[in-house]
Amino acid sequence: MEEKDLDRQTVAPVRMHPAFRGGKLTPWGGEKLKTVFGKEITEIPTGESLEISCIPGLESRDDAGRKLTDLIAEHGESWVGKYAGKAFPLLLKLIDAREPLSVQVHPDDAYAGAHEGGKLGKTEAWLILDCPEGAELVYGIRPGTDLDTLREASLKGSAVEPLLRRVTVRPGDVCNIPAGTVHAIGAGILLYEIQQSSDVTYRFYDWDRTDARGNRRELHLQKALDVTRLQFAPDPTHWEETPGVTRMLEEPFFSLDLIRAVPPQKVTLPAPEHFGFLTALDEGLTLIWPEGFAAMKKGESFFLPCRSPGLCLEGNGRAALSMPRGAAH
Repeated sequence: MEEKDLDRQTVAPVRMHPAFRGGKLTPWGGEKLKTVFGKEITEIPTGESLEISCIPGLESRDDAGRKLTDLIAEHGESWVGKYAGKAFPLLLKLIDAREPLSVQVHPDDAYAGAHEGGKLGKTEAWLILDCPEGAELVYGIRPGTDLDTLREASLKGSAVEPLLRRVTVRPGDVCNIPAGTVHAIGAGILLYEIQQSSDVTYRFYDWDRTDARGNRRELHLQKALDVTRLQFAPDPTHWEETPGVTRMLEEPFFSLDLIRAVPPQKVTLPAPEHFGFLTALDEGLTLIWPEGFAAMKKGESFFLPCRSPGLCLEGNGRAALSMPRGAAH
């Protein structure tokens, strides 16, 4: 086969199997990742299913058990385009918050690079999948609060609560969370999260929770105050589930498309410039390409390589598609 023919070869989508973060690492988690999505969690609580991940020690794997990091190293540009040989930029999670998460904030790339050993910062976005009526998020700091007031209240623990800006959410809401936005997932919320591939989190406050030994989780007040952007107070946007592909977010680090398939039409998916993550939000969807197909289970995620063939979704249900944006670093 000539080299020009090799260049034209496509790479089929790859079903990924998640890593999990649970137990003491996610004391706020529950068991919905198992009961709603059928995930094979090994402990309760489990708060996070890292669907597509290159985080060391928490890598997702293909059907043969090979780590995503190894697959990318083997296949290079045909899998990740211009990100070949560079830091993998994105991380996809499903999160079950039985209890509220800590009030936290993430740094941008510049601060994380300077203070966290060259790591990426963390801009993220959430799609609310399920929640009780009246569920709330912490989504920014109340307008009019200055940094000195926030610092003084944070040092007193629960005194920070009146300064937190709360918003009510419902299934289908999308929350964009740029680095520097103070936030916390509320109790009872199940969500999809796309983020930069980073594990850097600074906690302001953890609701005065203690473990069985009376110990509280570590806080990072000075770093949290360093990176907080008080002017960031966004509002959720709502997906109306229009049939086809709806671009909900187009941010510097990623895009988020939400997809509603309705029989008998097939939905043509956007082609990944570098790669993409496709997650089924319902049962009954089939991913189709010219030489194959794959039935998708609810909550299951596929890696879409750079050289993916033309892809379509068929069936009756919803899906989410995330892709990187911007130049590879």
